[in-house]
Amino acid sequence: MTTPTPDPEDLTARARIRDAALRLFGEHGFEAATTRRIADTAGVSPGLVRHHFGSKQALRQACDAHLIKLITRINEQVATDTTAGGVNYVGASLAALGPYQRYLSRALTEGWAEPVFDAMVQMSEQWLAELDERRPDPPFVDRKARATVGTAMALAVGILHEHVSRGLGVDVSTEEGADRLALALLDLYSHPWLSPDEAAAYRDALENARRSTEEHADE
Repeated sequence: MTTPTPDPEDLTARARIRDAALRLFGEHGFEAATTRRIADTAGVSPGLVRHHFGSKQALRQACDAHLIKLITRINEQVATDTTAGGVNYVGASLAALGPYQRYLSRALTEGWAEPVFDAMVQMSEQWLAELDERRPDPPFVDRKARATVGTAMALAVGILHEHVSRGLGVDVSTEEGADRLALALLDLYSHPWLSPDEAAAYRDALENARRSTEEHADE
């Protein structure tokens, strides 16, 4: 499984403050996690938190930026791994983001961490751009729409990791769990639930239903 290379920045006091914020924002929420408590957890003074970040809002932005940097590094490494491809991206991300899972779960479900979600959508668009070149049938919707929904589905594995782990019979944050998850994804990707013809029929049915609703609304 692809693992991200260490970041020298993670050895600094600034990084300790950021990681403490990631932990406490995830455990208690943005409002409840005070700057003083973050400083205590990081083993620094509140003044040093203000020195490095200025405000709690800026600290949260730094948390998002760190996760984007980490996810981008994973994405780049997986892109060069011809044996794993995009399938192992989810497993590698889960393993690397394990310490930050509470933060991501709370942030995404409560509507913050927009930069993290948007960055992942952009990465998904890059994967889809390559896949679309080999695709024999035209997509139903634009690439960003597909990347947005695909990103949400991928993130759901992390948010629901306890349920997914229970269903798979192994913790998905472990190497064994990531491999099992990758195999399940491979099977789903290679054996879609609908054939192209069936999908087109459902698309036409949706379009007919929409037109019928519009016609009744105009009457």
